[in-house]
Amino acid sequence: MSTGPFPLGPHRIVFANEKGGTGKSTTAVHVAVALAYQGARVATIDLDSRQRTMHRYFENRAETMRRRAISLPTATFEVYGGDNAEELDALTARLAEAHDFLIFDTPGRDDPLARHVATRADTLVTPLNDSFVDFDLIGQVDAETFKVRRLSFYAELIWEARKKRAMTTITEQRREMDWVVVRNRTGFTEARNQKRIDQALTELSKRVGFRVASGLSERVIYRELFPSGLTLLDKGHLGELGTSHLVARQELRTLVGGLNLPKVNPELHLDAPSSTRTALESAA
Repeated sequence: MSTGPFPLGPHRIVFANEKGGTGKSTTAVHVAVALAYQGARVATIDLDSRQRTMHRYFENRAETMRRRAISLPTATFEVYGGDNAEELDALTARLAEAHDFLIFDTPGRDDPLARHVATRADTLVTPLNDSFVDFDLIGQVDAETFKVRRLSFYAELIWEARKKRAMTTITEQRREMDWVVVRNRTGFTEARNQKRIDQALTELSKRVGFRVASGLSERVIYRELFPSGLTLLDKGHLGELGTSHLVARQELRTLVGGLNLPKVNPELHLDAPSSTRTALESAA
């Protein structure tokens, strides 16, 4: 029985692909904090027990709050280093009892547990850099025409999972899976190549049913924020922000809006005036 605002239990968001270097963990952290700012109770599980990027980010955030004696919206954070799906499910079930969203960050490689959680996601987020090297993860294109020739193994896996999920949506009262391909680092792609990727993504999205959302550009600010655990949403704690930082914050807002996640408190959103946000947060 759900104790939160969602009758079917917490909404599961899985950040997954089988390639590293796409900004997956950075995107996951910023989405988690954005949800926390909206009043949601968020728990994160890092499945990459070697790098632990998301877990370390929230550890740094907790240390910054302690050191500065401040309170910031944040998430419960766990790391799972085992290889047993049943143990992972038990951890997930425990966290589900007290949270509205569960966010999983997975390794940038083929991993059985990453597949396990990906096929059970309510929202599956696949960040891709704007290159055909990354596109190859979900589909292979013709070298001459750049038309999609066939799906990759990963796309076929998610396609089959979504079909099975659709069959149980009514009988088991499960949500439909929403697969979102997030395009990161688009601002630094050569125009002709970007157009070809646009066309290939549009073609493939129609075949396998994912949506495409704008992601985060390549910016130094994201790497600079990691040691403190702060995010672009932590206004008042970042010092003086330049124009590029303000643009990056708007990119993040666009990304969160594009994921179409359920709202815990519709009145408390990222663009609310600070006075309204303070009043709502105090009442929460």
